[in-house]
Amino acid sequence: MGSDEGDGSDGWSATRAWVEKRQLSSASERIDNVSRLSGGWTSVMRRLDITGPDGSRSVVLRSFVRPFFVRHAEGLLTREADVLRLLADTDVPAAVLLDVDATAEFCDRPSLLMSLLPGSVRLDDDDADRRGDLLARQLAAVHRVRVASEGRPRSYQAWTAPDRVSPPAATERPELWQWAVDVIRREPPSYVPCFLHRDYHPGNVLFEGAGTDLRIGGVVDWVETSWGPADLDVAHCSTALALLHGVPTGMRFADQYIVAGGSLTNDPAAHLYWRLLDALAFAPDAEKVAVPWRDLGRTDLTPAVLANRLEDYIEALLTRYA
Repeated sequence: MGSDEGDGSDGWSATRAWVEKRQLSSASERIDNVSRLSGGWTSVMRRLDITGPDGSRSVVLRSFVRPFFVRHAEGLLTREADVLRLLADTDVPAAVLLDVDATAEFCDRPSLLMSLLPGSVRLDDDDADRRGDLLARQLAAVHRVRVASEGRPRSYQAWTAPDRVSPPAATERPELWQWAVDVIRREPPSYVPCFLHRDYHPGNVLFEGAGTDLRIGGVVDWVETSWGPADLDVAHCSTALALLHGVPTGMRFADQYIVAGGSLTNDPAAHLYWRLLDALAFAPDAEKVAVPWRDLGRTDLTPAVLANRLEDYIEALLTRYA
């Protein structure tokens, strides 16, 4: 039997039966092993290894278990299923949609089944610059995806607002935070819309190989896919890189994106708005994203380290673009 039969917190017996009924091609095929995939915090991710007369294959099962995401699962999983269908006809390395039960009609929890992509999440500091170049090139390719007007995803949603920003309680630079918050009090700048991943960061990109053979094997987690400004996707990845690897790495990503063929607004004030709209959503200490990062080995990313990096990053943004 597999290594993960469910830990009792989110039972999955009905979900397993759904997978067996919909995906096993014959009575001689079986789910031979089940293992949890680490790195996510919005859902439980399982790898299912299937064996049969024709060999073996692996699929990935996403199940929402947190109450907030269960409540919003129908919209989130329906969107992800639609996006995976759309991307099947592009060169973006996304999973192949196999099945979805967005309302938990058959499963214990809302679930989506997809193909297993090659590679793994890499968050260490080694080779971070090379990975940054690849991240930028891949994001530029995502933004070039063409979508007919009737098939476009929803317009982007902001993840913070001026009155919702929470500066670190121990900050010695309250005036810096006030300055940053004042920047996003304006109306959103005009922009040329494009197809956005909307949650693009190193934790949602799988890498293969090393050195000159380093490459991206897949981009995952398309539940937040939106229609909006390329600057916002660049902003989100930049913030994550600054928190993971330090402020210079986060500040460099927009330049890497431009070199990779991407297009950003020519107005520094508008670009600053999008960068701060993203960065301020991580306040006060980016602890939410740090939990899966620490699970993947980045135990150095303590709340204090992240709070300091976030504050230094905001200062760097204001220094460069204000």
